Amino acid sequence: MKPWMKWTAAAVTIALLGTGTARLLQARKAKEDALQAQQATLKAAVVLNINPSDIHTVQMLELPVGIAISGTLKATESAVVKARVAGELQNLTVREGDFVKAGQILARIEPTEYLARLKQAQQQAESAKGQLDIARRNFENNRALVEQGFISKTALDTSTASLASAQASYQAAQSGADIAQKTLEDGLVRAPISGQISQRLVQPGERVGIDARIVEIVNGDKLELETALNAAESLLVRPGQTAQLQLDGSDQTIRARVARINPTANTSTRTVSAYLSIEGAAQLRQGLFVQGQLNTGKADKVLALPLGSIRTDKPQSYVQVFKDGKVEHVPVEVTLRSIWQGAPYAAVQGIPQDTPVLSGTLGAVRAGTPAQIVKAGQ
Repeated sequence: MKPWMKWTAAAVTIALLGTGTARLLQARKAKEDALQAQQATLKAAVVLNINPSDIHTVQMLELPVGIAISGTLKATESAVVKARVAGELQNLTVREGDFVKAGQILARIEPTEYLARLKQAQQQAESAKGQLDIARRNFENNRALVEQGFISKTALDTSTASLASAQASYQAAQSGADIAQKTLEDGLVRAPISGQISQRLVQPGERVGIDARIVEIVNGDKLELETALNAAESLLVRPGQTAQLQLDGSDQTIRARVARINPTANTSTRTVSAYLSIEGAAQLRQGLFVQGQLNTGKADKVLALPLGSIRTDKPQSYVQVFKDGKVEHVPVEVTLRSIWQGAPYAAVQGIPQDTPVLSGTLGAVRAGTPAQIVKAGQ
């Protein structure tokens, strides 16, 4: 092939490649332009509708200053009922959740053996009483004979000793009968307090030993929270101070009051225990976990809003503000966390008063999103 033909073929090939590349770039740019136009149309069309209930206004409030506390609720009055005598357990009918009254018979220990022991002790006491009567008559007779001079005083001394021995024997036998009677009565398992059965630890028909745990009773009318305070916190707490608590996983607010403070720190943890009495504990249960704030004072008026409105999914905390028909992100600094009217609140800096802030229930909203506040029914 001649050289000029080779050069011509190469030029044609290059021209074709250039033309194809130009068309490919033009097609790609057209697709990108169409995609951008579609996204712009969608952005312009989508407007976030916000309910008035989803808007919180930054307010000037006097937030309580307090200490974060947590712990498990405990009944102030509870008892573990134990067997006082050994034997077969009978007539145990109460179960978990049943209400009982103080003094109520819950069960009994099979009494045949203890009835026999009581009968034996009573018979021994009667025998000792008979011996005492004989010794007393002998003493009276010998005293009369001594006064008449028929026997010596030595015989009277012997009668006196016999009478004293008989009296001691009778008293010992009577005490044994009393102990047997008490043992028989101990076979009746009674509730020491009023409340509810929280645990049934044995079943009817089982043989139990002395001090075997039978049931546990809890009086749920009076509950308290024991919480641990560090050294600095313990200096701020006083009896009578109030607290707001919440159940784990519930929005219910529980009010409590400091009832007493342990005067001694725990030697291993160096913490001081404070005990808070729970108000309105009717619906609560022993063992529930609660957490909240113990109020130790009040802060001066500060700018505050619900804690849930503050977002932390960026390096710096921020709030989502509704302004000029769109959502804006405004960085804030949290200076205090507290409880206000039963809800968690935070004092913030970096945002003016009366600023409308989106509720945390709306989730994260992209900055610049168009938005509007809609009324009910719209």
